[in-house]
Amino acid sequence: MTRTTPRTLALVAALATLAALSVSAAAGAAPAACANRTNNTVDKLTECVTLEGVRAHQSALQEIANDNGGHRTSGTPGYDASAEYVAGALRAAGYAVTVQDFQFQTFIEVSPAVLEQVAPPPTGPIANMILSYSGSGDVTAPVTHLAAPPGDATPGCEAADFAGFPAGNIALISRGGCTFAIKATNASDAGASGVVIYNNAPGPVNGTLGNAFTLDIAVTSVTQAVGQALAVTPGLVLHLKTDTFRGIATTSNVLAETPGGDPNNVVMVGAHLDSVNAGPGINDNGSGSSAILETALQMAKVKPRNTVRFAWWGAEEANLVGSTHYVNNLSQAERDKIALYLNFDMVGSPNHVFFIYDGDDSDAVGAGPGPEGSAQIEETFEAFYTSRGLPYKGTDFTGRSDYGPFIANGIPAGGLFTGAEGIKTAAEVALWGGTAGQQYDPCYHAACDTFANVNPSALDVNADAIATATLSYAMNTSLVNGKKGKGNFKPPAPENAPAGS
Repeated sequence: MTRTTPRTLALVAALATLAALSVSAAAGAAPAACANRTNNTVDKLTECVTLEGVRAHQSALQEIANDNGGHRTSGTPGYDASAEYVAGALRAAGYAVTVQDFQFQTFIEVSPAVLEQVAPPPTGPIANMILSYSGSGDVTAPVTHLAAPPGDATPGCEAADFAGFPAGNIALISRGGCTFAIKATNASDAGASGVVIYNNAPGPVNGTLGNAFTLDIAVTSVTQAVGQALAVTPGLVLHLKTDTFRGIATTSNVLAETPGGDPNNVVMVGAHLDSVNAGPGINDNGSGSSAILETALQMAKVKPRNTVRFAWWGAEEANLVGSTHYVNNLSQAERDKIALYLNFDMVGSPNHVFFIYDGDDSDAVGAGPGPEGSAQIEETFEAFYTSRGLPYKGTDFTGRSDYGPFIANGIPAGGLFTGAEGIKTAAEVALWGGTAGQQYDPCYHAACDTFANVNPSALDVNADAIATATLSYAMNTSLVNGKKGKGNFKPPAPENAPAGS
């Protein structure tokens, strides 16, 4: 496993000390009493879980990314430093911290992919996105566009499509009809020295070849408009360069548990800590991971009725590896002790909607309801937004985040989401503002997912929602599993929800 340098470790230690000792008073936002008092009511806790405190953690994660190649991908020094930062802050606050190492199959873009037009003029760089699990390569060659025969909607999906392909050329292929891996494999078998896949719809391609792809050939992608323009450029010569690592890496989950509370009724609160290769991941998911960190720090002196276990997951971006590893390595008896799981993956998207995971499947979209108790978790967040006079909307359990392995094992789950690559509608703009026709997060999985890529208002509201739900369930899970706690913490059922909810 690649480990952090002494310089990075010094930065981590300094930032962790700052987080543990002074973050609640950042910018003078939280009262001085927050440093010493026990935040054992929702009002006290939400007063101390401030936007400035959450943003201080995001700033630390941005600094770590800046010092580690611009990203915090699991299996790299940037992720290791992120995990050390979180663990250090928690230890300083008095938590018992466990760092759970595990191995996983990874793909790391060692340096950004290069795609350049060499001929004809005008020459210069072309915006592109590498496909995950691409091999490494550095080639300058003529380009052959794989034009689909009339009526063939699957260009590149059959070996016969490459009949007569000039060996050594770069293949330019439209998306569609089969996986990217099949197209790239057929191109390589035909002698292509590199592959450029262009979208078959507007926008970029954010795709993967899958971890079973092992061919050592560079594969990148461009938008539909760029691909169509390249396809009709006579005498086209491109320079394509990729530098990647594919293999087994070691990374970790960070877990922190309250010393008190009923160990047979555990409330889990989690967010993934890793970024993608493309950028620092300060919204995805430096927003959720920072919000639960600040909640944990401000709850450090609370004596909960139930054990609270906070989790920062590694390798989520490699298909939920960290959370799956954690759940799969629990005994059935240990799983049975988990009352519920709250997940917070992207809670400050710039063009946000206040989404709540649809625990009861009332929206009747996609997957069915979560395990029994999930509907009640949804109601808890509905009640919070209602109390703030804010509209909310259900979002499906798609399996794309770390609630997946908990739901698969029958554990009630819920949480918040402010949107990723989905497109905001005019109706949503009427409720939440923002820009119609644009992604909820225009920098999703991109280099621009930086400290600036956050809607402060949405993040501030959701930090309070996270704190409210966490403390409420720390004291009382009766809504979810019937186990009594402190009655004054029983979350109310939502009433008079705003329009659009």
